[in-house]
Amino acid sequence: MIGVPLQIGDITLASNMMLAPMAGYCDLAWRITCRRYGGVGLACTDLLSPHGLLRGTQQSLDLARTDDEDQPVGMQLYGSDPAIMAEGAIWAADHGATIVDINMGCPVDKVVKKDGGSKLMCDLPRAVEIAKAVRKALPDSIPLTAKMRLGWDDRAAADGCAARLAVELVDAGCAAITVHGRTTEMRFKGECRLDAIAEVVEAVRTHTGNRIPVIGNGDVTSAEDAIEMIRRTGCAGVMIGRGSLGRPWIFRDCWALQTTGQIPPQPEPNEIAEMIRSFFEMMIRYRNERYAMHKLRTRISWLIKPMNTRAVSCRPLRDAIIHVKDAGQVFGALDEFRAGGLRLVSTSTSSAAP
Repeated sequence: MIGVPLQIGDITLASNMMLAPMAGYCDLAWRITCRRYGGVGLACTDLLSPHGLLRGTQQSLDLARTDDEDQPVGMQLYGSDPAIMAEGAIWAADHGATIVDINMGCPVDKVVKKDGGSKLMCDLPRAVEIAKAVRKALPDSIPLTAKMRLGWDDRAAADGCAARLAVELVDAGCAAITVHGRTTEMRFKGECRLDAIAEVVEAVRTHTGNRIPVIGNGDVTSAEDAIEMIRRTGCAGVMIGRGSLGRPWIFRDCWALQTTGQIPPQPEPNEIAEMIRSFFEMMIRYRNERYAMHKLRTRISWLIKPMNTRAVSCRPLRDAIIHVKDAGQVFGALDEFRAGGLRLVSTSTSSAAP
């Protein structure tokens, strides 16, 4: 499946690379930032509460916001009530969703304590009931997918929980399954279990005759990792979440390595500074300055990390952005960096003995 665009239902994506739904990170500004570098077959929204969507709360509407540049887009719903999830799916279909995804993998307490996210893997009949209700509510033109983990704990994973659930979800109408190679108890610690993802791939392939794609997720931080994921698991596509947070061009790199055998040159520091400016401007435009300032401060360490080299440290730029008071000062710091400031240049040199 290396270099083969992903097919989900009747929708053919431009690549087999996907931006994962991540709570607190996948706003519209970030999705477009990733898309502009290329390689993104599908980008997913932040986790969406169907209750919030149906009540029209501003936070939920902001998280679900999309536009013409943000296509195709997956809207991911979380919850445990089949009827409410179905209503939320109808809302998503009416508001620009290309694909609707059911969250069965989030390990965050505020989600699992409401029996949503990966807690659904402790109640497979309910998980399947939700999928059936959502599939029945959606138009035929909008595929339903689900994202899961390996199970709640090692015991559930060893018992094949994910493979069983994946097969039942396919029978319930899911057009693709994404598997994060960890249990809920692992959260984001330990190594992603590629062999366990491969078991889900094989179970779905045996059941459907290779008709339904399984997407692998977890620990992909480079183009080489993506190819390793596909080779070792047999998955049809790769979903990247945390691995994209400081490098929105990772999708471009992954797709290029699959299709050309080469990784494009990495962005220069001034190009990354322009990316940060564009990302910040979009956050202001789509939300507001207060939101943009908060998000940029929390993410600036990731964003400048690729700018650092052995000879140059961009820590002064990070420190400046963390301490600025308004958007004008952010733009001022970025302008100063582009002019050659806010960086530490090493003056140490090495010389060989004559």
